[in-house]
Amino acid sequence: MKTKALVLLSGGLDSILTVGLLLKYGIEVEAINFVTSFCTCGKTNEGQQEIERITHRFGIQLKMIDIFEEIMEIVKHPKYGYGKGINPCIDCHALMLKKAKEYMLKTGASFIATGEVLGQRPMSQHLRAMNLIEKESGLEGLLLRPLSAKLLTPTIPEQNGWIDREKLFAISGRSRKPQIALAEQLNITEYPNPAGGCLLTDSKFTKKMRDLLAHTPDPSWNDVQLLKLGRYFRLSEGLKVIVARNDEENKRLVNLVEEKDTRLQVTNQKGPIAICRGEINREYLLKAASITARYSDDRGESGIVANSRFIGEELLFVQPMDDVEISTLMVHSSS
Repeated sequence: MKTKALVLLSGGLDSILTVGLLLKYGIEVEAINFVTSFCTCGKTNEGQQEIERITHRFGIQLKMIDIFEEIMEIVKHPKYGYGKGINPCIDCHALMLKKAKEYMLKTGASFIATGEVLGQRPMSQHLRAMNLIEKESGLEGLLLRPLSAKLLTPTIPEQNGWIDREKLFAISGRSRKPQIALAEQLNITEYPNPAGGCLLTDSKFTKKMRDLLAHTPDPSWNDVQLLKLGRYFRLSEGLKVIVARNDEENKRLVNLVEEKDTRLQVTNQKGPIAICRGEINREYLLKAASITARYSDDRGESGIVANSRFIGEELLFVQPMDDVEISTLMVHSSS
């Protein structure tokens, strides 16, 4: 029987190369992907679809595991702290590998492989951190990193002859040139640009995430999705407003409206949709409508339809809020 490995497949070039190498060396591969809600791999379901396309091309099975709730607990209370944003990389990687180990034991796989490259990421891919993550996950000796294996301690798969260490690599650092050259050797022509990553490292998203955690002790998946859209305003301790920036965000925002929310929309359809989430009164409703009007195509008084289960449907006429006041309420926005 073939030796079987589980590969943590993020969809990036490094993890794709890891799959390709193990298959080339006769290892049976199953991919595992963790859904966290913080991957910058695209819009809703786009990242998952790309992972599915990759596994289909290789002809391997894929297991997807949602770990949103566990990740949120780690984000709130990381054992090993944060990176440059609110990213608990060491804790996060250790959690994924623990989950992978559990699945490995269920499926009869012999070891786990990742596309990690020594020195590529400042918090989680230096030698001390990589050793710590391996220990925390309980995978000592059973975690193979083929792209940097020759720079690391030999693993059980290498010692047992399941894979030839001489056929592995000693890649380190942040340059992608060695990986691109290896992709050519393996005839891997389709892979993403290195634009993906984790939203928790993004300074703009981090500000909104910190605000969410400060006012919502147990954020839901829906709460986090709202952070990815539009302009974000904090009107009070218990109320936030999210205003879409374009038609595409209007559509996505509508899909996130919950029963408790108040939805605002410019009547002439040439402006944004906004969501008010939290405790709202008349004063804050008018203020939220004024913020929404500021981003309408009309620069004068705007008609805003407010709709919620509390007030029913009501037409409000408001002046756009001025930029000075807008700036005092905005948590962060790129435009």
